[in-house]
Amino acid sequence: MNITSSIVNNQVIVDLSGGMYVEGAEILREKLIKYMEEGQKHFVIRMAQVDYIDSSGLGVLVSIHKRTRQSNGSLAISGANGFVKELFELTRLDRVFSMQ
Repeated sequence: MNITSSIVNNQVIVDLSGGMYVEGAEILREKLIKYMEEGQKHFVIRMAQVDYIDSSGLGVLVSIHKRTRQSNGSLAISGANGFVKELFELTRLDRVFSMQ
């Protein structure tokens, strides 16, 4: 999985591509927590180029979502499609996250 990120208008924009498996999910978690420790509260995770996500990837997103909510922040999922979108719908996480 490839991860790139930038800060635009006080939002951390994270672009993901490839498959999100255990190793990539852990790297993403560490990266997002570092941003949170630096004071960032609002995140957009762009997933248009993600073709697979496993349970550890979903777990990281849920965990970061919970942490952002506790600090009056937000986490939105953008561009999920195909299998990834179906997984969010099947697990009803599309009702938890702001899906764009």
